[in-house]
Amino acid sequence: MSTKRETPLTSPSIEGHQCTVNLRLQKLGMVPFFQQLSEEQLRQVNNKFTATHYPSEETIYRQGGAATMLRVVVAGNVKLVYHTTEGDGVLLDMLKAGEFFGNPGAKSGDVYNETAQTQTKACILSIRLNDFRKIMDMYSSVAMGVLDITTDRLNQSRQRIQHLSTLPVKKRIAHALVTLANKFGEETSRGLLIQLPLSRKDLADMVGTSAETASRIMSQFQENDLITSGRQWIAIKEKPVLLQISAES
Repeated sequence: MSTKRETPLTSPSIEGHQCTVNLRLQKLGMVPFFQQLSEEQLRQVNNKFTATHYPSEETIYRQGGAATMLRVVVAGNVKLVYHTTEGDGVLLDMLKAGEFFGNPGAKSGDVYNETAQTQTKACILSIRLNDFRKIMDMYSSVAMGVLDITTDRLNQSRQRIQHLSTLPVKKRIAHALVTLANKFGEETSRGLLIQLPLSRKDLADMVGTSAETASRIMSQFQENDLITSGRQWIAIKEKPVLLQISAES
């Protein structure tokens, strides 16, 4: 008789009544280019957004589709994947509540540069880019914030390309685990639990290697008692050591 595998991950229950106005305002206020707005201004911005609930592993938009919307995660997790011309998937980012996705500076005729897919059940706020441009016209702090974010993301992309092209796979995986722990980690008895479903394939796609290679290196980390893991979950036990591995020359 089969038994269900134990997982320490929490499974969020996201129903319509839970995506409340207060929660929406809280998460919109976490978006970098909305942080300078007053509560009243944020309420006006919130009225321009519509909420949609998605099941786990649902595609929100596909790479190459017309870029018409800006979206904000209110609850749940979303991953962004770039598909190469060879058909390989590169995991660009994993998002949590309070983060946005889609290109806020997209113009008419622009397309999405990645595919967005939910990792868990999620509540997502959406606004048409035409309406978002009106918000930028109304609030200079939003327009300046978008410019800053665009510059930051360009620099992050350059840094990631450098990592993928120059660092050994072991260092890339150690760096990815530290990055995920900083963003998603929660202190538990198992260690710093990365609180989202994370498969070996996801990790491999983040660092540009095969799932087999990622599994081999993760097994080494586990044997060295740096991490503990199970089906689609990882807990970091020795973050300083992983940080040291990622920084070794």
